[in-house]
Amino acid sequence: MAESKTPAAKLKNEAEIDTTLVRSLADILNDTDLTEIEVERGELRIRVAREVTMAAPVHYAAAPAPAAHAAPAAAPAPVSMPSDPATIVARAGEEVKSPMVGTVYLQASPEAPPFVQAGDKVKKGQTLLIVEAMKTMNPIQAPRDGVVVEVLVGDAQPVEFGEPLVLLEA
Repeated sequence: MAESKTPAAKLKNEAEIDTTLVRSLADILNDTDLTEIEVERGELRIRVAREVTMAAPVHYAAAPAPAAHAAPAAAPAPVSMPSDPATIVARAGEEVKSPMVGTVYLQASPEAPPFVQAGDKVKKGQTLLIVEAMKTMNPIQAPRDGVVVEVLVGDAQPVEFGEPLVLLEA
């Protein structure tokens, strides 16, 4: 008889605490850019998460082929976007590529200025942008001193391993 509360009373009190705590955690998610938060008190563990939706990537289709009645020799070749990134003509400069699959962020927070913009001089090791992978923010640093020619990705854009992110002058 060491325990003064019955199991039902204990469960009821924890349920009352849970709703207050869950509401507080949900408010924190709404007030910040967090997508998930977890709290543990003794044996009680509460995890609150929200689903983040992203815009679907834009896919470009090949230009339509010339009309069938045109002479094959005189018809211009159709223009199309290459489907394999390796076939894209190299740009002048050094491409800083993504070391992982993830989501790119061009600034530390939505209110902050971008890490770099076209024309900025950068030093070796300076953060160019961040790639989020598995809830971990990974700074992508300049491999050498140089000038940013172009930022090749947009903010909150999903990227693949090896995808060019920033172009530094050669």
